[in-house]
Amino acid sequence: MSINNTNTIPVDQAVTWVTRWRESDHNLGNIKGFFIPGVDLIELLGEEGVADSRTYMAIDDDSQFHILLVAVDDSGNDMIDEAAGQYVYDFTKPCPPICSETGPLR
Repeated sequence: MSINNTNTIPVDQAVTWVTRWRESDHNLGNIKGFFIPGVDLIELLGEEGVADSRTYMAIDDDSQFHILLVAVDDSGNDMIDEAAGQYVYDFTKPCPPICSETGPLR
């Protein structure tokens, strides 16, 4: 399978950006990243009419961080309509505790 690498960045730039996030005042919960199961991304992208996806940062009632994902249509609009089977997905798990044990971004 051929992959278009248009939206990739070099690892050293990623390390710089990640370090900047971790050292910023915006990183209130010492969150390093989020684990997103592949099957859940497939489910999101399988919604009828989806062109892309969007994430929203969120904090639940227990002050836990989440990334919420929604499908996006080809006009750039969120597709959220439960009656039509278009949902807000919350299947991410914060790191820590679900973290990589290897790699430069850990």
